[in-house]
Amino acid sequence: MNKAQLVEAIADKVGGRQQAAEAVDHVLDAIVRAVVSGERVSVTGFGSFEKVDRPARYARNPQTGERVRVKKTSVPRFRAGQGFKDLVSGSKKLPRGGEVSVKKAPKGSLTGGASATVKKAAAKKTTAKKAATAKKAAAKKTTAKKAATKTAAKKTTAKKAPAKTAATAKTTAAKKTTAKSAPAKKATAKKAPAKKSTARKTTAKKTTARKK
Repeated sequence: MNKAQLVEAIADKVGGRQQAAEAVDHVLDAIVRAVVSGERVSVTGFGSFEKVDRPARYARNPQTGERVRVKKTSVPRFRAGQGFKDLVSGSKKLPRGGEVSVKKAPKGSLTGGASATVKKAAAKKTTAKKAATAKKAAAKKTTAKKAATKTAAKKTTAKKAPAKTAATAKTTAAKKTTAKSAPAKKATAKKAPAKKSTARKTTAKKTTARKK
């Protein structure tokens, strides 16, 4: 029996083929999602579906006999319930008409279930994603503010720089002016000995006149 045949088998009991197809899809989807997330789906009297982790191991290629390393993996596993086993083994007989009742579900086991658990897990993931997105957005805003502050500080420093340059230029010009005026003083100092030589000449003239 394939999926289409399963849908046809329950179509009359659920009110039509469309309703039966949707019911089968919802049941299988709930089971698969729960097992993938690591949960155990147990149907009393029928069996349980669960995820089993297989560690890394070595196996042999059946064609070549070569030893091959198999990576760690996870596989789904189904374990039949005792009522299902009894019907298959023949210790219990299938009823001719009506539905097979392997065993009644215990009280409280029908409230919630795998689908409800899957929905809760999905809601938690969505909340976590939203929180992570909010954190990233806040971090981006903080980074943008820091960058803007650094840019403003650089602009302020750049504006202050010309004032310092002007002051430096003034100081340099003053030093140059002082340097230019310094040689004049030296020249004046050099001219001073000339007066002494003139005084000597005058003394020599006076001495000559007296001798005469």
